[in-house]
This record gives sequence, structure tokens and C-alpha cells, in this order.
Amino acid sequence: MLLAHAVAVLHAVAVLFMLTGALFALRRPRLLLVHAPLSLAILGINLVGADCPVTDLELWLRARAGMPGYDGGFLGHYLFQPLGLDVGAGDTQIGIYTVALGLNGLAYAVLATRAFRRRSRGAVTRAGAERPGRPGLRRAEEC
Repeated sequence: MLLAHAVAVLHAVAVLFMLTGALFALRRPRLLLVHAPLSLAILGINLVGADCPVTDLELWLRARAGMPGYDGGFLGHYLFQPLGLDVGAGDTQIGIYTVALGLNGLAYAVLATRAFRRRSRGAVTRAGAERPGRPGLRRAEEC
């Protein structure tokens, strides 16, 4: 029983990280090394309509502990059913994807903009350091 609950907590952490990991990466960009593959895996499982392997593991552990299973998947059982929402309804699905893609899209856009600006500034700084007398470009010490 304890193991089933631990898997449920781990599942919740994975879902929350998928939703907010890109926002955390604004502060710690290396988190993208974990966030991107996790998010793509979760998105892929949802888009093809496959059962989540973590939910399957939790249900199997619950059955072995003599606990009842549940229908509707992890989010349906722990989030949407208590709120009175049907996880399979079109509006709920649109809401799920809007929140997930909106938060991540915004954060990834900010991260891409930062990387582009950093790369552009680096090129100007390197060019200015290589050609000290060139007008309009700063040397590395001046940036």
C-alpha cells in the first residue's frame, strides 16, 4: 500500500514538473535536460491515447495491496473527478493542453530569446575584441 502511494506521489511530481519545469528552467536552464524528454514522453503518451505506464504501475500495486483501483487515469481520479469534471470531455482536454502548452511555450520562448540574445552579444563582443579600432562595436571589457 505504501509503495502504491509513493508511486502516486512520484506521478504527481512528474506531472507538476511537466507543467512548471520550463518555468523553473528560466532560473536553472540545465533543468531542460530533464524537462524536455519528460514533457515529450508525457505528451506522446497522451496524444496517442495510450495508458500511462506510471498509472498502470500504481494500479497494479494497489491491486496487490488489496486496495480498489480507479478509472479515468491519474489526473481524472486525483484532480478532475474531485472537481466534478470529466477528464474525457472536449472542454477539459482543451483546458489541459492549453495550460500545459501555454506555460511551457511561454517559458521556452523566453529561454530561446535569451539564448539568441546571448549568442548575438557574444558575436559582437568577439568581433569587437578581435578588431579594436572598429566603430560601433564594443570590446569585451566594455560590455
